[in-house]
Amino acid sequence: MARVLDRLGRGSFRHRWIVLVAWLLVLAAAAFGAVASGLNISDSFSIPGTESQRAQELVAERLGDQAADVGSDSSMSAQQGGDTSSARVVVGVPEGESFLTGTGIPDVLTALAPVSSAQDVVAVSDPVTAQAVAPDGSVMYVDVSFGVGVDDIPDATTAALEDAAASLEADGYEVALAGGPFTAPLELAGPMEAIGLVVALIVLVVTFGSLLAAGMPILTALLGVGIGVAGVLSLSGIADISSSTLTLALMLGLAVGIDYALFLLSRHRQQLADGMSPEASAGHAVGTAGSAVVFAGTTVVIALAALTVTGIPFLAAMGLAAAATVVIAVLVAVTLLPAMMGFAGERLRPRGRALKQAEHSREARNRWGALVTTHPIITLVVAALVLLTIAVPALSLRLGLPNAGREPEGSGDRAAYEMLADGFGPGFNGPLVVLVDAAEDPSALPAAVQSVTETVSALPDVAYAAPIAAPGATDGAEGALIVVIPTGAPDSEETADLVHAIRDARPDLEASTGTQLWVTGAAAANIDITEKLADAFPLFLLIVVGLAIVLLLVAFRSLLVPVTAVLGFLLTIAAAFGATTAVFQWGWLAPVFNVDSTGPLLSFLPILLVGVLFGLAMDYQVFLVSRMREEHVHGAEPTPAVRLGFAHGARVVLAAALIMISVFSSFVFSGSAQIGPIAFALAIGILFDALVVRMTMIPAAMTLLGRSAWWLPRWLDRIIPNVDIEGAALDKTGAHTAAAPVDEVPEGAHTGAHAAHGVHAAE
Repeated sequence: MARVLDRLGRGSFRHRWIVLVAWLLVLAAAAFGAVASGLNISDSFSIPGTESQRAQELVAERLGDQAADVGSDSSMSAQQGGDTSSARVVVGVPEGESFLTGTGIPDVLTALAPVSSAQDVVAVSDPVTAQAVAPDGSVMYVDVSFGVGVDDIPDATTAALEDAAASLEADGYEVALAGGPFTAPLELAGPMEAIGLVVALIVLVVTFGSLLAAGMPILTALLGVGIGVAGVLSLSGIADISSSTLTLALMLGLAVGIDYALFLLSRHRQQLADGMSPEASAGHAVGTAGSAVVFAGTTVVIALAALTVTGIPFLAAMGLAAAATVVIAVLVAVTLLPAMMGFAGERLRPRGRALKQAEHSREARNRWGALVTTHPIITLVVAALVLLTIAVPALSLRLGLPNAGREPEGSGDRAAYEMLADGFGPGFNGPLVVLVDAAEDPSALPAAVQSVTETVSALPDVAYAAPIAAPGATDGAEGALIVVIPTGAPDSEETADLVHAIRDARPDLEASTGTQLWVTGAAAANIDITEKLADAFPLFLLIVVGLAIVLLLVAFRSLLVPVTAVLGFLLTIAAAFGATTAVFQWGWLAPVFNVDSTGPLLSFLPILLVGVLFGLAMDYQVFLVSRMREEHVHGAEPTPAVRLGFAHGARVVLAAALIMISVFSSFVFSGSAQIGPIAFALAIGILFDALVVRMTMIPAAMTLLGRSAWWLPRWLDRIIPNVDIEGAALDKTGAHTAAAPVDEVPEGAHTGAHAAHGVHAAE
């Protein structure tokens, strides 16, 4: 592979204009496809195979499509996709007044009267007949239905609702507009994300000591992520693409795009400092460092693509979209970057201050490398204890789905959620729905509904249970709905227990009534998705870890190196779960990270975090250990090879980690209940993995293992392919014309380090 990539790098260097124009054409085609698709972003998702999803389908089948919306998050009743949509106007009375007396209800209806005649408004609900007035008279709500999707609601209609709200607020009422056009879409990029890029640029400037060199990874990463995101958007016309999918693709595309370019460019500049010609150096950088990039990228892609085994479409879409963006980042790194090297030519050769900075950086790395390899047992024990201590909060990890109560403070959805919870009780925002299905014997339906209602009402943690007239239902329907309002919030343990209690009572009720019962609603869906993900997690972990071990086995031709990589990752993931639980569930340092409210973590966060973080962690394993193996293959003894490899790779790994952390951290402060925890978990996970595991524990472990680190049974050595990640084939052809970079190798380490160029150790 090294020879192929070397030729690819040289070819891209020579034909740089062709490569640049080709990538620009790809970007233009992707952008055109995105615009032509209509940019349909949908944040709704389904969970095939779960009871709650099957119940929703049966409700629509028995009672009509409108009835299927019953039981959704009450403060977020507006549907964001499809041909129709809705919004909710929640109104609180002035202090000392009540909607049960006085003129409050007429005042609200009078203010909303112009809305009824606004364009594309289908209906404005009557709060009295809809029983939309709180028992204590403090709050009421009105639903506004539109005949068009949320993206097609006219501005004049939105303005009419805002004018009505302003009129009521002027009279002393508290008003919150939720759902529909009042739900702010998730921004893919904003000021905080721009700050992340600025921080990444600063890290690159410090690393390279050159503004030209620092700008190249940013430019290539932006082009790659532009193609990736536009390509994902171009599929929005035929597949459900969510804002979370785009954000994950954007985060990963930027992070790995910058990192891969950093790794290649760092190798290129080291070789230029040793006297290589720009063209030869570009080819050799792609042949050696590019091999590590390809393997690292392949590991990330495998981890992301393995999300498809969960059987959950929206999670599979997130994984595949992010994987596609990583593939593009790899292709850009091994083609466009060497073309950019061709444009820059001799200007990338380090001189003066850059060489001095490299010398100071080398001395610091030498001291750290010497410390962890001189005391490997102490290093391993202390580092493991630190990570395990941070992981302790994960023992109380709770999972759930986000609701409007987790939206940023000041948003209309959050205000409506809190007002409804205060007026109607916490459970009003997450009602449960019991479908009584009497398709086999419709005559049994009335008695069954009464029996089920009485049984459910007697269960603990039930505030209210009653049959409702399902919207869209016709006479002679074969099913009925019972709405159950829990006493607890939608994401509380009490509500989860109630769902289990209803399902536990189901066999006896079905036997006595001759009907079938199905439980759905927000809390029920929460439990279903959590359990389905838990069932899929072992297979997912087996696929990710198993394939990654195989890849690392092929890359390093070692049995123990992949094992140390996986064990280190397990410590990383445990600490990442612990830190994320402490911040987003316990509330530690919540103001620092812009966390407005705490609660369970996202149900799909563990499986998503494992998939993404495993791939990124293996990036650093490949980047760092490939240099250790390269030195070992070139003749260095085990411990000097570890120190030499660490000296070569540590600066790049540190810079890469800082860049990833800065990119991910910029998304932490978005205030999004979905993106914030994911970005934080990724950022803190990268911090632990790069600094504690890869740059501390791995060198210590490799020192302890000694020669056995590179042991491989002869029978296995004969059957696995030799992909030559360290570029030994280039040495045999004379391509490796320069020894280790002068500014990177510890004093005295040259002795014997390259005495056997191109000769593989035969342990």
